[in-house]
Amino acid sequence: MEYANPAPRLMDQVRQRVRSLHYSLRTEEAYVHWIRRFILFHHKRHPRELAAPEVERFLTYLAVDRKVSASTQNQALAAVLFLYRQVLGTDLEWLENVTRAKKSERMPTVLTRIETERLLERLPATPAGLVAKLLYGTGMRLLEGLRLRVKDLEVDARRVMVRDGKGGKDRITVLPEKLVAPLRLHLAMRRELYESDLALDQAEVWMPDALAVKYPAAAKQWPWQYVFAAEGFSHDPRDGRRRRHHLSEQMVQRAVKRAAADACIHKPVSPHVLRHSFATHLLESGYDIRTVQELLGHADVSTTMIYTHVLNRGPRGVVSPLDAM
Repeated sequence: MEYANPAPRLMDQVRQRVRSLHYSLRTEEAYVHWIRRFILFHHKRHPRELAAPEVERFLTYLAVDRKVSASTQNQALAAVLFLYRQVLGTDLEWLENVTRAKKSERMPTVLTRIETERLLERLPATPAGLVAKLLYGTGMRLLEGLRLRVKDLEVDARRVMVRDGKGGKDRITVLPEKLVAPLRLHLAMRRELYESDLALDQAEVWMPDALAVKYPAAAKQWPWQYVFAAEGFSHDPRDGRRRRHHLSEQMVQRAVKRAAADACIHKPVSPHVLRHSFATHLLESGYDIRTVQELLGHADVSTTMIYTHVLNRGPRGVVSPLDAM
């Protein structure tokens, strides 16, 4: 007697759908987290039994009781909408009418050139310190820097290919001359580690799904290795395979915070602040906004315009009448 395979549990369906759409592991973790919290908030009732009022109630709870930010609230909403549209196949009108939180307009934290120089001088002579310098020198996001592959670091051409950035876009950014020598030295040591892994048959790195199928041997080749590799091996949470992943975000974050403290910078400093500072300092140097937009990978120039508001001379180069006296 044959028995039909039981339908996968709801959270397993969510994971399967996320992976079929090639979303990042971070997105998968965030969506699973918020969908689980949504279901628990409504006492484990099945989402098919819920509608717009229940979604609004959950979002209100997050904002009022948990006091989460607008961006966090919108991430929770995105997860719930993904559940209904992509997993349950529900395309009801109420989905379009759920109220989204309005993000507050905040100025980014930016370091002055002197503060940036003091911070960079105090970064450790480690891969984490080199990543931080690269973030300021290129304007990359932290994960973009950590996910760099050897083939995308074009040292001779003084450029970096940023693959699969925010929004799934590729772009080219500048490689600072001052980092050429440190990067060459780092790559030489990285090559030694790769050769050691290769000799132990442990040189395989994670590959994007389509490329893993098309080029199965590429995962063990030098061009596809992470530039900034982790010290040890870890198991991939998706397929369980043991690999050498890239350097962890926490190592870079700790290095930057420690350097900021040593430099006596009394601002909230994170790796992303280096990206903000990169953009602002380029505009201060007279580069046009479109060039900065392209280097940062912003889809809309209005996103880049925020940096014009933190320039010392004001958003339109206005001189205060007090200074004119």
